[in-house]
Amino acid sequence: MLLNVSYKDSEVTRKIDNELGKSFPLMERFKMGGIGSPKLILSETSLQISNLMNLDNNRNVCNIEMRPKGIIVGFRSKLNSYALIIPYYKLVLYKGKTEEYAIYKDNYFFKIKVHPSDKSVHAFMKKLVAAKNHATPDRWEDQ
Repeated sequence: MLLNVSYKDSEVTRKIDNELGKSFPLMERFKMGGIGSPKLILSETSLQISNLMNLDNNRNVCNIEMRPKGIIVGFRSKLNSYALIIPYYKLVLYKGKTEEYAIYKDNYFFKIKVHPSDKSVHAFMKKLVAAKNHATPDRWEDQ
């Protein structure tokens, strides 16, 4: 679900909280070592997101916020902020041969450029994979 989150709207907040759970409490954030990614530089995006990002000439960047049941991928275009809501059960992560991560949800995707020296991005992606593995059941019987 791609949402415009530029302005505080209780209906949008309710949709996000229903889909991904409320944000982690402060103590839980400290225990996890943070729930947000550093600035991520995008190399490619799906058509719907690309159409939004091509409206301005800024560098295409995004960030990721972890929630109990999924992630929020946030990005800006012109003066608007957008969020792609991805529950863990629909999240697919790939690490390419080149230094690139790919995040997929249905027909949306983000490809993120990462240099080997960007230790914080690699550490965040490992944390994200661990959270996804913890949140999704291993077998159908566990559901």
